[in-house]
Amino acid sequence: MAHKKLMIIGAHSSIIILWASAFPGIRAGLESYSPEHLALFRLLVGSAALGVLALLTKMRLPDMRDLPAIFILGFLGFTVYHTALNIGEKTVSAGPASLIVSMTPIFSAALAALFLRERFGRVRWTGSAVSFAGAALISLGAGGGFELQTGVLFVLLASVSESIYFVFQTKYFNKYGFLSFTSYTVWAGTSFMLIYLPGLGNGILHASAESTFSVIYLGIFPTVVPYIALAFLASIGGTSEATSSLYLTPAIAFVIAWIWLGEVPTILSIAGGMIALAGVMIIHRKDSSVKVTEIFENGSSENI
Repeated sequence: MAHKKLMIIGAHSSIIILWASAFPGIRAGLESYSPEHLALFRLLVGSAALGVLALLTKMRLPDMRDLPAIFILGFLGFTVYHTALNIGEKTVSAGPASLIVSMTPIFSAALAALFLRERFGRVRWTGSAVSFAGAALISLGAGGGFELQTGVLFVLLASVSESIYFVFQTKYFNKYGFLSFTSYTVWAGTSFMLIYLPGLGNGILHASAESTFSVIYLGIFPTVVPYIALAFLASIGGTSEATSSLYLTPAIAFVIAWIWLGEVPTILSIAGGMIALAGVMIIHRKDSSVKVTEIFENGSSENI
């Protein structure tokens, strides 16, 4: 029993720390790589790691009729998400970026209300408005002045594309399992990124060792390991238990970015982050009529 408890604690810790570390890791990689090359390199490393897992676990192939959905979701959940996030993090520091991405469940719930006719509720719309106000303050803080940063818009695009992925992957997750469907969509998303292959080799040769190490780290650890941890937690406690610690990642991302990159958050960014998280807390009130996190929990991913 004690061993199992330690495994559960270890799994939660790996999810929080590794996903949080992805945001400063991206910033470090961008020191030498373009956003597109960073995304491609990271996904190639992640695809290779998942390929090894597929061979070891004798992963089944997807049905032909599901391939269009796999490629569309892979494009949104990985191609668009990683490219937009990388572009955004050229001007938005790691901590604020993680806070913006942490609003993904809000976008997921709004999309579910729009496309799946699920009730959102007045309280949840209020929480969404509060979170968007927080994102606006993060934007101002990222620029060090009262100027809307376009990088924030790219991070928001990443969050929205990831939300679409979460909403529409649910039935496929039930069919194939978390690890298998994630692998399919990572490979599909990587295939779209191959248009950026020219110049990547030269970029690797001229990149700093720290930047290259950061990208390899991103591909293996934040892209692969948390998925294994989530699968383990979901198998013993359900998806709610597996995803219960995800909202701690922004706070850890701020700390890691401070230590790793020396990024000291501005007062405005901290205030915006607190407001954004307050909005998320409003949305997840236990007495709300609809469980907004259900879609996010049923389809939680990586894409950090």
